[in-house]
Amino acid sequence: MAKVLGVLGGMGPAATVAFLARVQALTPAQGDQDHIRIIADINPQVPDRNRQSDAAEATLGQMAMRLRDAGAQVLCMPCNTAHAQAAGIRKVGLPFIDMIAETTEAAAAGGAKKIGVLATPGGEALYARALQGKGVKIVRLTGAAREAFMSCVHAVKRGDLGEGPRAEMRRLAATLVAAGAEAVIAGCTEVPLLLGAGDVSVPLVDSAEVLAQVCVDRCK
Repeated sequence: MAKVLGVLGGMGPAATVAFLARVQALTPAQGDQDHIRIIADINPQVPDRNRQSDAAEATLGQMAMRLRDAGAQVLCMPCNTAHAQAAGIRKVGLPFIDMIAETTEAAAAGGAKKIGVLATPGGEALYARALQGKGVKIVRLTGAAREAFMSCVHAVKRGDLGEGPRAEMRRLAATLVAAGAEAVIAGCTEVPLLLGAGDVSVPLVDSAEVLAQVCVDRCK
């Protein structure tokens, strides 16, 4: 029996819509009835995950509770940064698919010993701990490169998917590779809206793609 997937979304909206499309595309189906039932709360009003951690956790807990009460049986959240507040989601008692853990597992499985991470400061901290637990060294953006990354993320959030932010994201990925990264994690769900596997000279591990595949596997 297929399980109902509950999605805590809206962080940001474009990334959530892209994630839902990935779940649909990755689901083996011959018709409508073969797809996964999904209940999504696309809530762009979740407080800032970096600056208002307690408020964000409380809001995410409320969202998870509403999804559970609406019939969700498995929960996921296509936002890496917000996994710092995942305790509020887990309190509702449903299985929660950990995007950070699943992506780290997928990246480490490739055998790379130095992995670059394209993520917000909060997401980067989560990946640093997870990769360290796998005995893998993280390669980070620093200084102006980190600021440039955040500018790309904000460009996506305001609807700019043009060549400017795409070229900048390619440059940032190349910066990580030049610093020794043997693979790169797209550790922010806005990243794959600007960067594809063909844009990077080493394997690109897309956290949204990893999460979508695990959701399909768990719910089907």
